[in-house]
Amino acid sequence: MFGLSDEVIVDLRAVFRQYPNVQEVLIFGSRMKGDYRNGSDIDLAIKGDNTTFGDLMDISCDIDDLGLLYKVDVLLYTQEKETPVGQQIDATGKLFYRKD
Repeated sequence: MFGLSDEVIVDLRAVFRQYPNVQEVLIFGSRMKGDYRNGSDIDLAIKGDNTTFGDLMDISCDIDDLGLLYKVDVLLYTQEKETPVGQQIDATGKLFYRKD
């Protein structure tokens, strides 16, 4: 899925599960469109009404600690929803994680 191994997907979802404010995570960009290349980054948008910039920084650090072969870019959807990036997420983003 998305050109990622099951292990990478499970590891990323485990990070998001640790943060109660994270309601959903959408994947977008080349991984979603299917035109990724070997080594393409992973673009993820975090949704959650109470998710803070501090949460974003902690999540980024936790993802870095996974030691993945890919660069992972995470952003807060609420900060981007009115921008061209937010429009791209709305148009092409796909659910990557949803809080149970």
